[in-house]
Amino acid sequence: MKKEEEKPDVSAATDVKIQAEKDVMKNIPQDEESSKKVAVKEQHFDTGSWKPKTELGLKVKTKEITDIDEILDKGLKIQEAQIVDALLPNMEVELLLVGQAKGKFGGGQRRVFKQTQKKTREGNKPQFATVAVVGNKNGYVGVGYGKGKETVPAREKAMNKAKLNIFKIRRGSGSWESTTTEPHSIPFNVEGKSGSVHIKIMPAPKGKGLVAEKECQKILSLAGIQDVWTKTKGQTGTKTNLIKACIEALRQLTRTKISQDKFEALGIADGMVKEESKDE
Repeated sequence: MKKEEEKPDVSAATDVKIQAEKDVMKNIPQDEESSKKVAVKEQHFDTGSWKPKTELGLKVKTKEITDIDEILDKGLKIQEAQIVDALLPNMEVELLLVGQAKGKFGGGQRRVFKQTQKKTREGNKPQFATVAVVGNKNGYVGVGYGKGKETVPAREKAMNKAKLNIFKIRRGSGSWESTTTEPHSIPFNVEGKSGSVHIKIMPAPKGKGLVAEKECQKILSLAGIQDVWTKTKGQTGTKTNLIKACIEALRQLTRTKISQDKFEALGIADGMVKEESKDE
């Protein structure tokens, strides 16, 4: 009698794959309320244990550079996230809801991780992408995109890239309905575009609040803007394009040149006035 060949236990391998996918999904917030808990406040950064790898980082550690404006005004490229941690200690980090859970007729709840899968002979290989925004609510903001095979590395990549992409904006009171000189809004209309999404951000009077999409509200809030109107066109359901368009619009605040006579009329913050006077 020939011995029967032992067949591999296919069901056991399938159970292992299913359990692995369940373990991965446990790390993903299941709804908007739980995703809010992902928001993190940056703790005090210890420069003693930091070993800079760039010349700019060495100057920051030796306190040769003590203000981040010295870096941003000269257009220097930040290649270490620790530079931002040292110069802007009060930064806040928040993950944006760019993904969606599986739901009937596409009605799943929003998530901070966007999941994609690649089908191979070994099975489905999931990949996660997320978008993080950092800011100090005082004119500095940055957005980063991170992708990884697991949720934690994707989140860390997004946070680090957001710090590397930090930039400053002008704030003011450009609404004709407002008489205050407090820089609670933006000084003039700005527009941004990414893909089919087009966004226009307009100054609003004090007390109006952020009349914008929820993810744009998070970006504007961390940038230190309190009151604006927004108008959008295109496929705004594609959140990544909407976020890129919002960031492009905010960058126009510093790219646009303004004469010294218009600063007081627009109620622009004092820090930006000093910057323009230096250039002249």
